[in-house]
Amino acid sequence: MKKLLLLAALLAPFLAAAQLPPLDVQGHRGSRGLMPENTIPAMRKALDLGVTTLEMDVAISQDRQVLLSHDPYLNADFVYRPDGQPLTPAEGKALRLYDLPYAEIRRYDVGSHGNPKFPRQQLLRTYKPLLAEVIDSVEAYARRKHLPLPHYNIETKTTAAGDNVLHPAPAEFVQLLLAVLTSKKVLERVTVQSFDPRTLEVVHRTLPTLATALLVDNQQGLTVNLQRLSFKPTIYSPAFRLVTAELVADCHRQHIRVIPWTVNSTADIRRLVQLQVDGIITDYPDLFPLK
Repeated sequence: MKKLLLLAALLAPFLAAAQLPPLDVQGHRGSRGLMPENTIPAMRKALDLGVTTLEMDVAISQDRQVLLSHDPYLNADFVYRPDGQPLTPAEGKALRLYDLPYAEIRRYDVGSHGNPKFPRQQLLRTYKPLLAEVIDSVEAYARRKHLPLPHYNIETKTTAAGDNVLHPAPAEFVQLLLAVLTSKKVLERVTVQSFDPRTLEVVHRTLPTLATALLVDNQQGLTVNLQRLSFKPTIYSPAFRLVTAELVADCHRQHIRVIPWTVNSTADIRRLVQLQVDGIITDYPDLFPLK
């Protein structure tokens, strides 16, 4: 693993980021409104719908595998037992991913029963995949379908309270993540995003040229939020209701791109495009192109 990170550091100055279009359409958790979130089918569906970037969340299993999951446990809203029986919320929260080997996590069904919050989501039996498996699958799928190779916007699900309880501390988490990305040779198409500045600091120290995104869901404003970092992130990624013309202009003056989340109506997308944001993160990539 250390050799992989050393190779990444040596190559970083020579990596030219692949060109993005004026508006970077990102499929949130793949295409959560249409397919089970953070799964291979969700990522493939997003590619079929023409997204530029696959947005996803990663967690770490007991045996230090990097897998896709928004929650650090098995969410009873849509995760079912291997025998097809539902989990209670308490049972799901007790099944922490960081306490389970990946082989056990993979047995749970995350798609057959859908998610009540997303009634258009297709029902199919599927599982929480490894990040390496996702990259292999979507890269092969894009080539087979003659589609552009995707970019990846990968959120590290870390908090200070969760260190060594729900996940490794940031240094180990980032090391595990970058080892996968380096081995798959996709660094030039990756952004690492987080609400946790600690994770972004580790990424920036390790690979200063790797794109980073600061996720924001507070009303403290751009200046205060940027002061949480010792460097300027590539992207400022606020909840979409926080985006104003002034915010976009202030970011652009500092050469920071603005990509809000999670935008699920045509009206909101139109408003944000008029404000000249640089991208849109949506559960429904089928909203594009705008009619």
